[in-house]
Amino acid sequence: MVQELLAVGIGAAAAIAAYSGVAARVVRQYERGLVFRFGRLRKGVRGPGFTMILPFVDRMRKVNMQIVTLPVPAQEGITRDNVTVRVDAVVYFKVVDPANAIIEVEDYRFAVSQMAQTSLRSIIGKSDLDDLLSNREKLNQGLELMIDSPAVGWGVQIDRVEIKDVSLPETMKRSMARQAEADRERRARVINADAELQASKKLAEAAAVMSEQPAALQLRLLQTVVAVAAEKNSTLVLPFPVELLRFLERAAPTPGGAEPAPDPGPAPLDAAPDPGPAPLDAAPDPGPAPLDAAPDPGPEPADPPPEPGADEAAPGPARPGGDEPPA
Repeated sequence: MVQELLAVGIGAAAAIAAYSGVAARVVRQYERGLVFRFGRLRKGVRGPGFTMILPFVDRMRKVNMQIVTLPVPAQEGITRDNVTVRVDAVVYFKVVDPANAIIEVEDYRFAVSQMAQTSLRSIIGKSDLDDLLSNREKLNQGLELMIDSPAVGWGVQIDRVEIKDVSLPETMKRSMARQAEADRERRARVINADAELQASKKLAEAAAVMSEQPAALQLRLLQTVVAVAAEKNSTLVLPFPVELLRFLERAAPTPGGAEPAPDPGPAPLDAAPDPGPAPLDAAPDPGPAPLDAAPDPGPEPADPPPEPGADEAAPGPARPGGDEPPA
């Protein structure tokens, strides 16, 4: 009798263990369980922990409640200003209603992915290239609103949408690079022109001060020489002012103590004009003498010197009055 009771107890325990093994379910902390009995959804959602279902009657479907990161494949489109671009994005979403996520849509992940691709193409066609490159925050908000509107009925909440990358054609990249380079060159020229204007004003003020004190120009020249000599250059170019040369020329004494002749200045306008070259009808050059001409007799002989003792005296220097000297 005892053995029979013991066998029945062992059999019952084995049956309970087998039933528990088939009926027992464990739901994780980030999951929720939906129980279908004969294909009908049971009311209530099974929370995390240990739970039991009827074996061969109930079926449990677990739904992940974590935030899902879904990459959107790159979509190629034409912007509003007729530029072909490729844009890819990433969508962050999570399930807030497990029943709708399982019943209302066949595969909520695939549905969200297709809706994100369609919305991304629509955003590309409605936006300009500058908006895609510089105003992404506004486009992200518009893309999130476009995806979230149909996803609410699926029990899915869109947490965030980010445009990840914008690919441009190589020709457009070169054009944008030239535009940026031209803009930077324009700003550089404006800055240089402004610097030249300020420098010219300062130089004009310095020239006005130096004109009052000529020695200041010489001191500035010496300072420049010192600055150049500090570089240990082998060649030193020293400018010499022309005003100093004129001053030295005026101050230099002339030989014999005579005053230097004043500069006659330019010729008067009524002066006699230049006669110019000789007229064409002038007498022609006689040319060389003929070979049969008489030879040149040469220079005439000089008069013989007077003999000593002559009565005539040597003529003396003539006087201004023209009178002969007394005997």
